Amino acid sequence: MNGIDKAFPGVQALTGVHLELFEGEVLALLGENGAGKSTLIKILSGVYQPDSGTISIQGNDPHIHNPIDAQAAGVAVIYQEFNLAPCLSARENIFLGREKTRSGFFSRNEESREALDLFSRMKVSINPETLCRDLTVAQQQITEIAKALHARGKILVMDEPSATLTTQEVRQLFAIIRDLKSQGIGVIYISHRLEEVFEIADRVMVMRDGRHIATKPVRELTRELLIEMMVGRKIENEFPKVPAAIGAERLIVKNMSREGAVKNISFSIRAGEILGIAGLVGAGRTELARLIFGADERDSGEILLDGKRVDIRSPLNAIRAGICLLTEDRKAQGLVLGLGARENFALPNLSHWARFMFINHKNEKKSFAGFVNNLKIKVAHEDQIVQTLSGGNQQKIVLAKWLEANSRVIIFDEPTRGIDVGAKYEIYQIMNELASQGKAILMISSELPEILGMCDRILVMHEGALSGEIANVSQASQEEILSLAMAKQA
Repeated sequence: MNGIDKAFPGVQALTGVHLELFEGEVLALLGENGAGKSTLIKILSGVYQPDSGTISIQGNDPHIHNPIDAQAAGVAVIYQEFNLAPCLSARENIFLGREKTRSGFFSRNEESREALDLFSRMKVSINPETLCRDLTVAQQQITEIAKALHARGKILVMDEPSATLTTQEVRQLFAIIRDLKSQGIGVIYISHRLEEVFEIADRVMVMRDGRHIATKPVRELTRELLIEMMVGRKIENEFPKVPAAIGAERLIVKNMSREGAVKNISFSIRAGEILGIAGLVGAGRTELARLIFGADERDSGEILLDGKRVDIRSPLNAIRAGICLLTEDRKAQGLVLGLGARENFALPNLSHWARFMFINHKNEKKSFAGFVNNLKIKVAHEDQIVQTLSGGNQQKIVLAKWLEANSRVIIFDEPTRGIDVGAKYEIYQIMNELASQGKAILMISSELPEILGMCDRILVMHEGALSGEIANVSQASQEEILSLAMAKQA
């Protein structure tokens, strides 16, 4: 890709971007949210047309006007949100639009044999007739890769492929990627997890503000240099934890249970404390958060806030009591994607500006503008549709609405998933500020360096139960957390 320019109304998204990918290599494409990575990939995949610039694939200059043209040229993209039909089988998804037929009839046996062959090439065992909704996340991803291989993909773009995978599933994914490399397939790997970049990538391309900053071999880079290239400045401490004054117990959870998900969990969080919850995917961390917030019905359990028992049976009860939840999936559960930024901010707080059943929009806009300034939310205007914002700015919109609600307990479920290192740093600083104000923070994260870097105490879950507590975080290690996360409950 040479000299790629792309502008949207009021925004120059790409300026003279150059990308070069070789056969059989993994090129990590990195940059902060809003750097232009997604726009560049959408041009390569035919979703957008460039204003200027050229694309050449194996010496040919394909005219990519739409995704079908891109597929014909050998480009396949696996997005973070999979493009699979859940009610169809793995086989049907692989051959969707390219069905095998004989004399006008579908040849299911031939499709099944070819699907098994595709899975065999990746050294995995998946029943092709299993409905996609019944597959694990990792199996769905493998099905997406099989689709790309069936379409004779020469270039495979993977957007945040490890975001929802367990450590073991990530290892399996990397084994598949290495095998694809050996077949001459070029892989563009987009991720915010820098440790993965050093493990799987051959070269790294960094973008910032819609421009190509540099492309270098991985062996010439350090984590610190890579971060500096991405954000345009040095970040001395990736996890800027500032100790806050720890006060009295703010939130007490007693004997919280839900059949099949959470088993008799009790703990407390003090004012000014950041309590981390670690565990493998499926350990019950998110389920526990949803029970505290009233999003799911509990079988048993009691919640005390500042020493007083609160009856939380719904999210509305939790919001009124002063408990909020930044959900793991902000797009599906934390935001109304079709509404503007200010409208999303206002949704749980309309009573703040209501008078005689009318909303004082002047005060609403003033409140929102204050958070845009304080949280450094990058929006073109207050009515910008949140779906068009970067992941970091979407997360800040969610946080802003809960801060306006004056919540005393803030539950962060995977607060930095899918956001870049610069936005992560800003989220950490916001957490420090909230802790200094006496808020009680419950932080759920799959990133162990983040848990160790930002928390005062750590609870570890295994199969729905607490398997251990780490009080001296400064002396703890990732291995200690993983040991507890994999331990069987006595």
